[in-house]
Amino acid sequence: MHKRNATIQEVARRANVSVGTVSNVLNNSNAVSRLLQGRVGQAMRDLNYHPNNHARSLKSRRSSVIGIVISDITNPFFPLVLRGVESAIVQHGYILTIFNTDDNVERERQVFSMLRTHRVDGMLAVVAPNPANDVSHIVQAIDMGIPVVCLDRTPHGLNVDSVVVDNIRGSAMCVRHLVDLGHRKIAIINGSSWLQTARDRYKGYEMALEEANIKIERTLVREGDFRFDSGYKMTKDLLLSHPRPTALFVANGTMGLGALQGLNELAISCPDQVALAIFDEIPGGRMLRPSITSVVQPAYDLGVKAGELLISRLSGKMSPTPVTITLQAELIIGESTTGSGRAAIPGRAKTAFRKKK
Repeated sequence: MHKRNATIQEVARRANVSVGTVSNVLNNSNAVSRLLQGRVGQAMRDLNYHPNNHARSLKSRRSSVIGIVISDITNPFFPLVLRGVESAIVQHGYILTIFNTDDNVERERQVFSMLRTHRVDGMLAVVAPNPANDVSHIVQAIDMGIPVVCLDRTPHGLNVDSVVVDNIRGSAMCVRHLVDLGHRKIAIINGSSWLQTARDRYKGYEMALEEANIKIERTLVREGDFRFDSGYKMTKDLLLSHPRPTALFVANGTMGLGALQGLNELAISCPDQVALAIFDEIPGGRMLRPSITSVVQPAYDLGVKAGELLISRLSGKMSPTPVTITLQAELIIGESTTGSGRAAIPGRAKTAFRKKK
């Protein structure tokens, strides 16, 4: 038989305290002595009491829920981001609810609408490509008093709290490495130019080639969608062209896996025939042979910083001016570019803070 949940009044009688004292214990009030907290806690355990969080949230207008909108949950980068976010918010009594948009901006709008309706306390978002640059769904959440932090990607023209990686520097660092090895025909397989991350990674690629007085050849530039199939198809397309590139710079890990598949199918030796460098650490990339040269993003730290920034917003102690936190990536050199598996370039992930104007 279904056993009904005990009431707060029954807990109070069991602990021989007032209902107000039980309520203060549930709300972590400092007004209750440790002795009474212990009695109330024991009474709740004895009666198997579970507070009605929905009713409490209606009364307090707080849900203790934070929603996060992820563009592609199958991308190996994002589980680490989620772990970082959760570790930052759980200690403050929040729970995380996760939504996947598959990089579909219409789905993103639907999720934002649902989260607004359920009055989550805050939102984090990895935004989808948005050709129309319509960010009204994000603005509506902010106007309702729901703080939003964008992470990894920032919507164009929207002044909002964000935590990002310095994609320009990371990309340029990787391409300079290929240039230093003597490569002059370096192809790039990038994501959608509607995304700031893709634009910045291209900018770093462009910067490194211009510094080396290497002309950018448009035939070596490919735009995909940060997914496996585009990395696979564009790698085969580039390597079956003539003259083919001597090095591939792939702008994210999921496309990088597709590039590896393409290289294997064409039986092209790496790095002897074509060098490969990837912006992202792919699962098992250091154990592969050849080991993969990667620009490693601080995914976990990105999540932690985003969670901490949102908690700071929820505390109401921050200036209303939006803040951007920028983290640095690290270049790990593997055998896929050098054939020697040299050690990592020294340098820890650093954090730079700046306020948006």
